Amino acid sequence: MGSKWRKLKLALGLDSCVHIPRAFDDSSAAYARFSGGTSPTVVSPAGDTSGYRPSTPTPSSSGLRLPKSGPKSPKGTCAICLYTMKPGQGHAIFTAECSHSFHFHCITSNVKHGNQICPVCRAKWKEVPFQGPATNTPHDMPRINHVSPRDEAWTTVIRRLPSPQGDAGRQISSLYHVTEPAVFDDDEALDQQISVTHHKNETDHDIINTVEIETYPEVSAVPKSASHDAFAVLIHLKAPRSGRKQDIDGNNTELPPPVENSRASVDLVTVLDVSGSMAGTKLALLKRAMGFVIQNLGPSDRLSVIAFSSTARRIFPLRQMTDTGRQQALQAVNSLVSNGGTNIAEGLRKGAKVFADRRCKNSVSSIILLSDGQDTYTVNSRPSIGTDYQSLVPNSIHRNNGMGMQIPVHAFGFGSDHDATSMHSISEISGGTFSFIEAEDVIQDAFAQCIGGLLSVVVQELQVEVRCVPPHLQLSSVKAGSYQTSLMANARLATINVGDLYAEEERDFLVTVNVPVDESRDEMSLLIVRGLYRDPITKEMVALEENNEVKIQRPEIGGGELVVSIEVDRQRNRLRAAEAMTEARVAAERGDLSAAVSVLDNCHKALSETVSAQTGDRLCVALSAELKEMQERMANQRVYEQSGRAYVLSGLSSHSWQRATARGDSTDSTSLVQAYQTPSMVDMVTRSQTMVFGAPQNKRVLRPAKSFPERQRRQ
Repeated sequence: MGSKWRKLKLALGLDSCVHIPRAFDDSSAAYARFSGGTSPTVVSPAGDTSGYRPSTPTPSSSGLRLPKSGPKSPKGTCAICLYTMKPGQGHAIFTAECSHSFHFHCITSNVKHGNQICPVCRAKWKEVPFQGPATNTPHDMPRINHVSPRDEAWTTVIRRLPSPQGDAGRQISSLYHVTEPAVFDDDEALDQQISVTHHKNETDHDIINTVEIETYPEVSAVPKSASHDAFAVLIHLKAPRSGRKQDIDGNNTELPPPVENSRASVDLVTVLDVSGSMAGTKLALLKRAMGFVIQNLGPSDRLSVIAFSSTARRIFPLRQMTDTGRQQALQAVNSLVSNGGTNIAEGLRKGAKVFADRRCKNSVSSIILLSDGQDTYTVNSRPSIGTDYQSLVPNSIHRNNGMGMQIPVHAFGFGSDHDATSMHSISEISGGTFSFIEAEDVIQDAFAQCIGGLLSVVVQELQVEVRCVPPHLQLSSVKAGSYQTSLMANARLATINVGDLYAEEERDFLVTVNVPVDESRDEMSLLIVRGLYRDPITKEMVALEENNEVKIQRPEIGGGELVVSIEVDRQRNRLRAAEAMTEARVAAERGDLSAAVSVLDNCHKALSETVSAQTGDRLCVALSAELKEMQERMANQRVYEQSGRAYVLSGLSSHSWQRATARGDSTDSTSLVQAYQTPSMVDMVTRSQTMVFGAPQNKRVLRPAKSFPERQRRQ
């Protein structure tokens, strides 16, 4: 039989081994294993109507090859997890060329971390195991995976066996066999030593962490005899750098403790859609993306995983991502199977409960929500602008709820069939962002960009105060996007609640005042800008001591035409583009796509004539590219329904929060639409894109992710 298998490999032109998904339900009698001299097979667990279960693809330098000499019967204890190894226990067993055996999922995780030597005898392996995604294939027929350029090293042969039919109820119950307490107060205690260590470098920390505030008046001078209504002043904020730049090699576990203590630790809850439409490639890619998240969280960060379909279940409690925690988290994620409907509200309720019931908490808290469908349990109406999505989000995480926990939900719409309107609404209600994952193989990059920000929070609870100086001066407007603003009744004082900032993240706010005639002075003070925020590491409130006073000259007569500030002009362009996107979306939702395209085109032309655009300003170039892209996605109703709506909403989310979101190919280094990316985000995305082979890959061909993996895709 072994000889036939080798001939089959040669005929197919392959030199890689079968990826064998292990049985995730311990109650299942089915299992997959390697044995000497026999060809590998995939056995579907009882009730799995998909025929196979994909597992988290793990990159490796080569495929696992069958030993030429039959391996010894796997016995004894796995040297990695220390559990016993016996054939028939539902776990694949790998025997290395040095004759030592391990659980397949244990050794592949070990290899993923870069270890290519035997954990027992330290022999250097020439052939290392890895796991790769499997594609749907006809029954009992070997096929070669169709792979994207990024996954070309993961070519796999798979044999699919028929699975029992008509047992959907048992399949659903198998997903939620994990016991779940009534109260989620079983979160792992935080290491007190970590919270103390930072005091050693407190002086350096104070030097590093200062928020920069700069102000730019629209023009530098207004004649004494002239007034200027809606005079614009730009307030520019920039967060400090993180204590130390992240390593790009991804070996977080080997970093010394001071690196961990240089940033605020995170409590992260991922709420993942595992409904029936996620079956196949999408679930496999989700597992891979979650594997990346797990590997890049530090030992002081904590992770919990919620899986939802028709109902929701906490499959992994809030645990620190130590080596043991990571291994347990990876196993929990690998246990996911797809079935049932889509109950987003229940998933978010469980996610919020993790935060509400925890006994202790890290400085930064966030939820990552991913779904490829529509909630059919809470919102029954067709998605539209007027639909109320408040019921999808637990009250405890509403950002405008004064008693809320301030937990932003960063929502990711996966594929063309998700409800972009509801996902965008969820993110807006909670204070998070909405990203559109159009291409299925971009999911890991999208997650990477998100956690690149979350793992670099250097400012919390930032509040900016703008006060008028002359007694007769009043503020006429404060343009701050989705940020909560308040304007006193006398219009002389305004506050902007900015909240958290990632390392080196920037914010720009435009305020306008009515400058009156003033013959009494040659220089006029308009505004004073102050700031106050909490340091996430020391937990202390920090007041920005240096007051930023906005002044303009008041000459006797005008000295000719004054040049408008480039900084003010580019931010006006950003606001103008965001307003056009909003107006175009309203027109598109009422079915008037021609009007929507016209709005975007007019804005594009207006931007091209501005001073900042003519100087080649990068933000203006990105806005122009984004407006053109939106026009193309509104070509007809079908295109708008498939991708246009989600693309526009993700863009609006990005501009309203001035924070990077994933949409289209925005995570690709060659994309023009990369507004608001921070260095830490770029570093993490680069890490994601280079982790397969350790070197940058060619630009990927983007493939839309569908909710029905059985459809054949034409390349």
